[in-house]
Amino acid sequence: MGLAKRIGKSEALRGALCWLTSLYIRLVYATGRWTVVNGDTAARLWDQNSPFILAFWHGRILMMPKSWRVGVPIHMLISQHRDGLLIARTVAHFGIATVAGSTTRGGGAALRAMLKSLKAGECVGITPDGPKGPRMRASAGIVNVARLSGCPILPATFGASRRKVLGSWDRFALALPFSAGVFVWGEAITVPRDASDEEMEALRLRVETSLNAITTDADARVGQVAPPPAEPTSAARPA
Repeated sequence: MGLAKRIGKSEALRGALCWLTSLYIRLVYATGRWTVVNGDTAARLWDQNSPFILAFWHGRILMMPKSWRVGVPIHMLISQHRDGLLIARTVAHFGIATVAGSTTRGGGAALRAMLKSLKAGECVGITPDGPKGPRMRASAGIVNVARLSGCPILPATFGASRRKVLGSWDRFALALPFSAGVFVWGEAITVPRDASDEEMEALRLRVETSLNAITTDADARVGQVAPPPAEPTSAARPA
């Protein structure tokens, strides 16, 4: 039996892998020189206890727990696939709760859970190109959550001078220890409750454009080049 299958079948191995991954994230952060760009909006919303929707690409998930202010509640949307469950157990080591669901499985229940969290004053985190892509292309789901909740979307990303870009669909950025690192935040994006279909599509595209712009910026700041987005589909993916 291969290693991946053994891990998938063993609760103990899954737990150990997630714990080791959390230690690796702490190691990369502790040995790096990390700066924050344009973090004022997030800081202000945290200070005001105002909930918002954190948006980041799936390929930039590794270091995002270290971008978050300790003690501020957040529920991150993860898929019900095995990989999603591993992510959930990993981020739990940073005090981050999760909501299980995706655009294809558990979507309705996940939407209700996210809206409940936002109504209670807690933030949610969404990878708008997850769980399966296309890479760096936003689905319509995130703007729908923003419209229904009345909470703004705040894009964020990270870049690291020492990294490996994996050959996975999301071009996962594996930051390495002893990096110069940067977290870059975008401007808040508000979705009106009465937004038309055309406005919703424009705002979806704005989220996508903003995330790609700050990802390009973050990588440039540390001497790297951002992977290109996947070819666009003919229509936005559903929520």
